Parts: sequence; C-alpha cells; structure tokens
Amino acid sequence: MKIVFTGGGTGGHIFPIIAMVREIRRLHLGEDLKLFYYGPKDNFSSTVLSQEGIKIKIIPGGKIRRYLGVGTIFSNFFDMFLKIPWGTFSAFFSLFFLSPDVIFSKGGYGSFPTVIAGRLLRTPIFLHESDISPGLANRFLSRFALEVFTSFPRTEYFSPRKMTLIGNPIRRELLEGSREEAEELLKLTGEKPVILIFGGSQGAQKINETLFSILPEFLEHFEIIHQCGSKNFEESKQLIRAITKPEIRRYYHLYPFLKESDLRQAYHAADIIVSRAGSGSIFEIAALGKPSILIPISGSAQNHQQKNAYAYAANGATIVIEETNLTPRFFLEKLKYLVSSPDVLDSMSKKALEFSKPRAAKIMASYLLEYLKI
Repeated sequence: MKIVFTGGGTGGHIFPIIAMVREIRRLHLGEDLKLFYYGPKDNFSSTVLSQEGIKIKIIPGGKIRRYLGVGTIFSNFFDMFLKIPWGTFSAFFSLFFLSPDVIFSKGGYGSFPTVIAGRLLRTPIFLHESDISPGLANRFLSRFALEVFTSFPRTEYFSPRKMTLIGNPIRRELLEGSREEAEELLKLTGEKPVILIFGGSQGAQKINETLFSILPEFLEHFEIIHQCGSKNFEESKQLIRAITKPEIRRYYHLYPFLKESDLRQAYHAADIIVSRAGSGSIFEIAALGKPSILIPISGSAQNHQQKNAYAYAANGATIVIEETNLTPRFFLEKLKYLVSSPDVLDSMSKKALEFSKPRAAKIMASYLLEYLKI
C-alpha cells in the first residue's frame, strides 16, 4: 500500500500531514504500508517529515505572485513556463515508477506538479483545504479530486457535492500535556497568569514589535511564553536584555520555535493563547479548549486568515484583533480584561471545544484506508 502526500512548504501544510500519517499507522499495522512526501525543497519540512519515517521526493514547484512589479513578471514567467512544467515532468516519471495507490494533497503551490502528474496517470486524488477561502492551487486542483475535505463550514468555491466537512487534522499528542509538567519543563514560576504568544512556524514580526514596545508592563501582570521565530531570535534576545530588569525577566520565556514536546506543554500551561489565524493553530487551540486572541496576517492570500478568524469567533470562542488595531496599550488592556473576567474565559473555553474537531486526522485516515480496500 503506497500513499503519496503532497503540499506546500509551511507548517500549515506539513503538520496536518504528520497528524494523518500517525493515525494511518495506528490504524494500519501491516508491513506493506509505504508513505511518501512529494514537495518543494524546504529544510524545515524535510527535517520534520524525515523524523516520521516518510520518504521525501523533492519536486520543483512554482507559484503565481499577485503583487505588482517588474521582478514579479519575470518570476511568474520563469515559474509558469519552466519550474512548474519541470516539476510536473519530474513528478510524472517518479509517480510512474512508484505507482502509488492514492495521492493526498494538502494544497499550496508545492502540490500542483504532483497532483497534475497524478491526474495524468489516473491516480486517485484526495484533497484537504485548511482555510475557509481556498488558494489558487486548490481551486484549480479540486476539479481532479474525488473528495475535498474541508476544515470550516461554508468553505468557499468548491462544489458542495465534493465537499466533506472534517476539520483540520491535528497531532493527537498535543492534547496529552499537563500544567504541572509544563511548569517543570518550561521553568514557569506559576505566580502569574500565563500567556502563550506565537505566530506559527515563522513567528510574527508585528506581534513581536507590539509586545516588546511595552514588555516590562506586560510582565508586571503576566508570565509569557513567546515563540518569536527563528529569524528574530538572536535580535530578540539582545533586545530583551536591554529593556527588562533581571528580577522580572524570569517571567519571560523566549523560544525561536516550539518543538512538539515543548508546544504540547506550553499549550497546557497557557491561560490565554495569542496567535495568528492559520487553520492549524485555530484547530489546535479549539481542541484544547483554550481562550484566545487571534491576530490575522493582513494581506494574506484571499484574506484567508481574517476569514478564518471571524469564522472561529462567530460563536464566541475567540477575540479577533486586526493588525491595524494592534497597538501595545490596546493589546495589554484586552489581556488584562480577559484575565479579570473568569466567566468570559470559561465561556470562550466551552465555545472553543464546541467548535473543535479533534478526530479529523483519524476520520480522514480511516476514510483513505477504507477506500484502498475497495
């Protein structure tokens, strides 16, 4: 049994694939199972997927840039007429000799060559869309899919006859931490409410800047676990030393990236989570029943983060702060209000759990395995 996964290169595409792979292995114990990932070169993806025992095939992928500029025109031309055809050619011959039983696509520009090649080879294709507003790749590729699994109700664009609402696959292991273990592992004092602030696998510059501008005041009220992003880590460390006194610095815990074991504990320690509005983060927060503040990236493709955030906020599970309104004082006061309002936090927690779909990975894994038995 051979399954090929494909997708873009961000954590939003990769972590759901990992969740799926783990559930497939739990459900299918036979030695005939072989799992592959086809996608663009990306060190982060290669590292985390290799740790799961997934065989990786690098497939060149190009994307269409929608911002203006002379450089954009040339980049789009190069990708459309060279990288994408070459990626499709490479995927075609690899798939031809591999002969997989099924292709599961998480979308993104990185999935395009593999799905097109799979279609040419008449390989069954299943697609999952994380966001409420699909990107260009998934909009086009959905016509070749037997089934389109969606995360949000009323996902845009796709034919209702193909859609199955399932949620976004999350790693079951993230639900297994405890506050006591978190305090020991992350060296938390336990003296103040804990705020977990992170912006996905790459961090979030705007959130970082807002926090740092009045960090000492934040630390008067909260203990903070902060994933600042690998690119910002060294600069952030130096800045923290300059703007905080040693006696309050123990309430601040800075990480470039929270690996799974740390993230699991950070999630359980947090009283409130501050995050971007990627689908993966939303469904992890919901499954844990955590109150949250979502800060969608302005100008994301199809404005998908804003749409994700407001879809999640519709039943009262979160508070949305758009980047244009994200001022340091407003941010601080909003957190202080939530911490001082236990009834509001309790309601948000209950609404989050109502929204959550923690069994999405298992359901999709079961679906694929049942299909392969036909």
